[in-house]
Amino acid sequence: MTQPLQSTRAVGIALVLSICLAGSLAQAKKTVYVGTCHTGTHYSTIQAAVNAASANGPTTINVCPGSYPEQVIISKNKVTLAGYASGASDASVVLPPAGGLVQNGSDIFGNPVAAQIFIQNATGLSIKNMVIDATGNDLAPCVPVTMEGVYFQNSSGTLTDSVIRNQYQTDYADYGVCQNGLAVNVESLTGSSAVTVSNNAIRAYQKNGVTATGAATGPGSPGPVVQILSNYIVGLAATGMNWLTPGAAENGIQVGFGASGKILSNTVSDNIWGPDTIGDSGDAASGILIYASPGFTLMHNNINSAQFGILAVTDTADGYGTADNTIVESNNISGTQIFDGIDMCSSSNTVESNVVSGSAESAIHLDDTCGSGNNNTVKTNTITEACAGVLLGTGTGNSVSGNPTYGADFSTLAGDTCTPPQAAKSGSAKKPARFHPSPYKPMKR
Repeated sequence: MTQPLQSTRAVGIALVLSICLAGSLAQAKKTVYVGTCHTGTHYSTIQAAVNAASANGPTTINVCPGSYPEQVIISKNKVTLAGYASGASDASVVLPPAGGLVQNGSDIFGNPVAAQIFIQNATGLSIKNMVIDATGNDLAPCVPVTMEGVYFQNSSGTLTDSVIRNQYQTDYADYGVCQNGLAVNVESLTGSSAVTVSNNAIRAYQKNGVTATGAATGPGSPGPVVQILSNYIVGLAATGMNWLTPGAAENGIQVGFGASGKILSNTVSDNIWGPDTIGDSGDAASGILIYASPGFTLMHNNINSAQFGILAVTDTADGYGTADNTIVESNNISGTQIFDGIDMCSSSNTVESNVVSGSAESAIHLDDTCGSGNNNTVKTNTITEACAGVLLGTGTGNSVSGNPTYGADFSTLAGDTCTPPQAAKSGSAKKPARFHPSPYKPMKR
């Protein structure tokens, strides 16, 4: 019997849909390998696998254990780059090529960049269980090329469960005061980028551990949205190298110039530039620096052994904008050398329920030297050993209450500097003329 036309058409449509669905599922399951630890489709280099991925994925690139001396550029969507365990071996390590790192792009302001993994104009990117190591980068001292471990440019994605290390120029002893060596960098001109950096070990960087930067063109400029979560971040001071002269003042985490987001549950330590003194300006190292970006939330971070612990800095003098409305809550800051545990050089911030121990200057500073320092709330913080528990500045509208203080020279003190009595008697301390951290400023150089 002849099948009705309507039934035949329905069967045909169903068949087409089935074929399309099968094709879609096949695409969704596309997985390739770098190295020979698996029998699936494999490539000899990470870049070759990236080049073979479809433009809009999704593609998973599993990287077999071993060393991969290459610089990788990813400009495709929905790519997952993952270290792949094989037997007892686990580490998939990206190293500089045999001749060292070379420029493979430019940053959002047109400055040359030498990145080990460069993610450009991509969405849905995921990097996990990789080791990115700049040992052997062979960059000459103070070259105009910024060395970067993982660089997200106008891109969205995640970086998790990875190791990013040794992001400093090979000839470290002679590198001068170069703002170079960014372990993880997130930059965006559009404000549409969203990047999560979580559960990574980041150590031995020349300038910054994690950096997030916007357009830097003034108040309200767009920037990336970042979630910086549960990372272990250790500066060069842990190795003893950042005690050299000359040197660069590190920041464990720096977000600024229009970036926004949250910084939660990170451990940040050993960000110290050894030659710094209280009389210097513009070169102090810090644990977490918020620079000209309002509205950040910092909670449950552990910061120790830095020259500033946490800072929120307004810079309207140079046209960048404010760091107002920062929330600093339930953090633990210890062993701050030279300067303050928490410095709010901005306005309308909340500093609450932090534990601040062993601060060389003040535990908490309501700093007005950035042309701000007003309408801040400081409450229920626990302070142990400091020159001043709360350094009040000269701002207006600030509320300070319920901050138990133990072993401080002053529980509260007006003004913007605090010299411990013993140092004042010996004449060994100088008051700084003006507060200055040392941010990485990526504007056109």
